[in-house]
Amino acid sequence: MNIPLEKSIYKKILKNISSDPFTVTFWDGTTEQFNEGTAPTAPLFRLTFHKPLNKSEVLSSAMNAFAEAYMDGTLIIEGNLEKIIESAFNNKESFLNRSKLLTNLSKLKGNSAKKSKADISYHYDLGNEFYRLWLDETMSYSCAYFKTPGDTLYEAQLNKIHHTLKKLSLQPGQKLLDIGCGWGYLIIEAAKLYQVQALGITLSEEQYKKAKQRIEEEGLTGQVDVQLVDYRELSKKELSFDRVVSVGMLEHVGRVNIPVFMDEVDKLLTEGGAALLHCITGLVETEGNDFLMKYIFPGGYIPSIRELVDHMSRHNFRINDLENLRLHYHRTLQLWVHNFEANLESVREQFDERFIRMWRLYLNACAANFTAGITNLHQFVITKGVNNTLPLTRDYLYK
Repeated sequence: MNIPLEKSIYKKILKNISSDPFTVTFWDGTTEQFNEGTAPTAPLFRLTFHKPLNKSEVLSSAMNAFAEAYMDGTLIIEGNLEKIIESAFNNKESFLNRSKLLTNLSKLKGNSAKKSKADISYHYDLGNEFYRLWLDETMSYSCAYFKTPGDTLYEAQLNKIHHTLKKLSLQPGQKLLDIGCGWGYLIIEAAKLYQVQALGITLSEEQYKKAKQRIEEEGLTGQVDVQLVDYRELSKKELSFDRVVSVGMLEHVGRVNIPVFMDEVDKLLTEGGAALLHCITGLVETEGNDFLMKYIFPGGYIPSIRELVDHMSRHNFRINDLENLRLHYHRTLQLWVHNFEANLESVREQFDERFIRMWRLYLNACAANFTAGITNLHQFVITKGVNNTLPLTRDYLYK
């Protein structure tokens, strides 16, 4: 039943959404100022509601109710969207900071191979033409690495790929596995720069086709390969690798499958071999962001550092290096937002306005998330058992 939300409840919710001054215009034409203080300043943002929201939906998930209102055009937001969301994250009483802690773990279900395939396809098979509009030339859809503030997105993504590969201390002839290889640029660079045998795996049909095309165009068929396969299937083929890398894939396995993922890496990695896991991390274990789970990354889960470390130690993985790239991801997302907005007309040729507002909200919310420190981006370098051959320090990365 569509019962309108009373204006009094709006005010209770909105007064805690931000500590900065802002203005709200309701569907009846009335306007209310929030957080004016003793010395009124210009509002950071303005919200306009064209009609009341559904009461039950707001009480069930205020985050999704407000997001859906924005996506549908019922709610108009004026101002810098990233700064507005950052302001809400910075207010501890905001509904954006009300993610529920995981308590009843028995209710959690793991992502099956079938569900994982569907979830990955939902997000990554929107079409290579869409992603090409706002990613860089490498089509890297993960945190870049900025050596200088002036680095372009392309330069920063190349930096990230080279930074990652150097950490693995690759040697000619070694076998490298990339779990969740995206559009394949990393495995191609690894083969060209380090003369390794590289295999990438993905569940995205679109990524698979593009990676295959790139390998052929580079003349690396036979040295580099990509397969459309679930990460849980490789160990059944009795394959082994000297190095394993996974960039932005661990967030898709689901909490229940984190030990499964670690177990598979353990089975695939040779004794003394090294792996680099690049993933978004949270401070604590939570049920996740309602909006992202429903509309952007179904089946996703952001792990905490402590649970990752726990599962690593259970598999006799030794942590050689841990680096936080949080602010690098913030800058990456800002550039993605810029490219997305600069190519709106081309996006409109493929998707409707609701999709555009949904992705605008997603990209800006993620940028604000990293600025506010809600999540981080960590690179773990781990070894299976003791490895005394990796470099002593990170100095080698910059030579």
